[in-house]
Amino acid sequence: MEIDLENFKNIEPQADALIKLDAIFRAFPDMLFFMDADGRILSYEAGKTSSLYRLPEQFLGQPMQALFPPDVAEKLSRAFQDALQTGKVVPVEYRLQVPEGECWFEARLIKTAESRVIAIVRDVTDRVAAANQIQSQLTRLSALHTIDATISSSFDLKVILSVILRQITGQLGVDAADILVLHQRTHMLEYAAGHGFTTPVSEHAAVMIGQGYAGTAALQRRTISIPALDSQPAGSLFSPGLKQEKFASYYAVPLIAKGQVNGVLEIYHRSILKPAEDWFEFLATLAGHTALAIDSASLFQDLQRTNFELGLAYDTAIDSWSRALVLSGRETDEHIQRVTHWTVDLGSACRVSEKDQNDLRRGALLHDIGKLMIPETILNKPGALTEVEWEITKRHPRHAYEILAPIRQLAAALDIPRFHHERWDGSGYPDGLRGNQIPIAARIFGVVDVYAALISARPYRPAWTIQAAQEYIREQSGTLFDPLIAKAFLQTNPHDN
Repeated sequence: MEIDLENFKNIEPQADALIKLDAIFRAFPDMLFFMDADGRILSYEAGKTSSLYRLPEQFLGQPMQALFPPDVAEKLSRAFQDALQTGKVVPVEYRLQVPEGECWFEARLIKTAESRVIAIVRDVTDRVAAANQIQSQLTRLSALHTIDATISSSFDLKVILSVILRQITGQLGVDAADILVLHQRTHMLEYAAGHGFTTPVSEHAAVMIGQGYAGTAALQRRTISIPALDSQPAGSLFSPGLKQEKFASYYAVPLIAKGQVNGVLEIYHRSILKPAEDWFEFLATLAGHTALAIDSASLFQDLQRTNFELGLAYDTAIDSWSRALVLSGRETDEHIQRVTHWTVDLGSACRVSEKDQNDLRRGALLHDIGKLMIPETILNKPGALTEVEWEITKRHPRHAYEILAPIRQLAAALDIPRFHHERWDGSGYPDGLRGNQIPIAARIFGVVDVYAALISARPYRPAWTIQAAQEYIREQSGTLFDPLIAKAFLQTNPHDN
């Protein structure tokens, strides 16, 4: 048999290429499905088979829609038909219960030249979790705002405690809660307010310090956690009236302000609670606000301290939102920290007051919070955006306003997230403001943001040199940028800081 040596030489490089391609697919974080025009799966590649809803061998030859629960199958079927008919990339998100637990996926379907469809499926559980965490923190921050507003506007402790208890039961997802206030002369914990009980208030008996769970929490100045009351000795918990409530989980939190125990917050639930760590953190925050409300002989005297603590809570939440942007791949931590630092420095150079500089800092940290509502595939697209994709991207300042506007304490920090893409000559978005119509905070940040973007590499272009970026700011002074602010920025030389 005669061997064609020339062809033989080509076999080894081809095999090597296939081996490398296979290694790439196995390391690829996404899953790829190749389907015919009828939706049957011809082949697939999945480096992480544990994320699959079915066993791999069950996919081949089956319609993709037949392999998933009805609600998911309907979404995928519509997306498949859209991709087949339009030839465009069709994205769809869905949730599945897989062996690793509940996961969220994003599938992007596109038609090939052979009238087949490729589906690229990515696990976006971390992104969805980050967005949900943001939403949860916003809700809790709104609850703190409600408490703060009540403390600021009322002298009636019962009214304040009633509002606090409604927020506690709603935000913590529990059936009932009450507040016992320590009577300093008798050293008894006396019922002050409750929410969610079916028994009469008069049957909630006073508790002596050291007695029962509430008394122990006050005496030992620590939270008492009883996640399963069935395991506790009969008759060891509450007054006779409370036994009728049939509670299953219980927590007692001492209310401590200025080093003094002022009472106990009790949490009740009629089924077993399995709270996460942030649940306990928020419970401690709520307990702290309750303790301050009780401790205040004059609500006006204590308002400054309460506002300070709320400010810390807002700053903590803002930092968490910034981290969520980083975790979701929509922004880098380096960019956020850089523009925040430079914005505050430029604000100081422009003689912005210290109070307003704090709002500059908050606004800079939150400047791209609206991008949480923009698909990651658009934000990280390596090529030029289509007209539709660009219009979607330009919505993020309005999304930022919709997210942050309900929080009254952040009102002064909203100018940057909402207006940082407005330009001096009116060519910006979303409102086409010009000149001094643009808030000064947004004018300051606008210079910093553009400069930071220019000196950073992007998927669609390399980074500019510092000299080229500075020259651009100089050239666009009076066109895109406030000339006085642009001049101040160039004089501050941010790379020296």
